Amino acid sequence: MITIRVNRKEYHVDVEPDTPLLWVIRETIGLTGTKFGCGVAQCGACTIHLDGEAARSCVTPVERAIGREIVTIEGLPDDLGRPLKDAWIALDVPQCGYCQSGQIMAAAVLLRENPNPTDEDVDDGMTGNICRCGTYPRIRRAIHLAAQAIAKGAAR
Repeated sequence: MITIRVNRKEYHVDVEPDTPLLWVIRETIGLTGTKFGCGVAQCGACTIHLDGEAARSCVTPVERAIGREIVTIEGLPDDLGRPLKDAWIALDVPQCGYCQSGQIMAAAVLLRENPNPTDEDVDDGMTGNICRCGTYPRIRRAIHLAAQAIAKGAAR
């Protein structure tokens, strides 16, 4: 039995230590906001936060998460999550939507580390998060809009 903390809640899971964290989150715990994309850490659809850092859950063994704080899209704190989600909706960012939870999770780390990013900062920070629909210009605009909302104290 392995104990992990996901979204500030402790879970006891009966899985092998090398089981990818993605499958523990989705299949064992039942939080399906984190998506499977490529399975080799190349697309970013499975991005979660592990102790505040973006991590690809499809290649992260659950044993690496023991004693650490895991945050999924479902548990993203409102101070970053609400402005990002509001901006995504306002600018109609998603088309198919499949990559968007990973995009938002990566954007949250970017804005926490750099609350006023330039276009280049956004592009650098979001590298490796692939959107098959090509909504990159809207993603960039949404990150800037969320940064403005955070700066104005609009986070609820």
